[in-house]
Amino acid sequence: MRHLLQRLVIVVALTWAQSAAAQTADEIIEKSIAAMGGRAAFDKLQSRQLTGKVSVTTPQGDLPGTIEQLIAAPNKSRTLIKLDLSQFGMGEMAIDQRFDGTAGYVMDAMQGNRDMDGAQLEGMKANAFPHPFLNYQARGMAVKVSGKETIGARPALLLVFEPATGSPIKQYVDAETFMPLRTTVMADVPQMGKLEQHIDASDIRDVDGVKVPYVLTMTNAMQSLTITYATVIHNGAVDEKLFVKPQ
Repeated sequence: MRHLLQRLVIVVALTWAQSAAAQTADEIIEKSIAAMGGRAAFDKLQSRQLTGKVSVTTPQGDLPGTIEQLIAAPNKSRTLIKLDLSQFGMGEMAIDQRFDGTAGYVMDAMQGNRDMDGAQLEGMKANAFPHPFLNYQARGMAVKVSGKETIGARPALLLVFEPATGSPIKQYVDAETFMPLRTTVMADVPQMGKLEQHIDASDIRDVDGVKVPYVLTMTNAMQSLTITYATVIHNGAVDEKLFVKPQ
């Protein structure tokens, strides 16, 4: 059982998950921004606080838990996940992931505390609040349209974002509504190396004029994790200490 939990993959790259052949990438992105609420509505947002529940699916059974997130402009984030391992005769496992815009740190009750590096760190740097679509050019990203696929039952346009450093990020946008459907990133997992991870958004709701997914499903070759948010609050008080490595 301990071996299973050591292989448990909790990689959070939530902010990406929140966005015709003749269309350019820029045109698709602008239509997607408009579908999500528009630039004026996004410009009013400086932070987002989210709370909810998580469920991690493993071959030995589902692990329930809770999640708390704080995200702030331009790309700071803190995610705290607590998993209930009582069904396996163990207690609570906490994973506290922090990123201050430049450096990241993970406090992990099972795999040990560590500085972020590799694909995980580059992925955090590529994130942006309130949405990565808004200023990707200013952050040195290139983007191209890379065909059309089907995600679930929906036709989707595939945009491939290429950061100045780090792995490409695939963003699938609904070809009819222009809402983001899926994000695919490379996750760098301790003891496992790189894994491709899909992040699917659903249960989209309007919060302060912008569309927010209340359910995120993350899947990779190891497992799946579902986040169901209960509360989403914009522009609340922000404690900057939550983004940095504790002293």
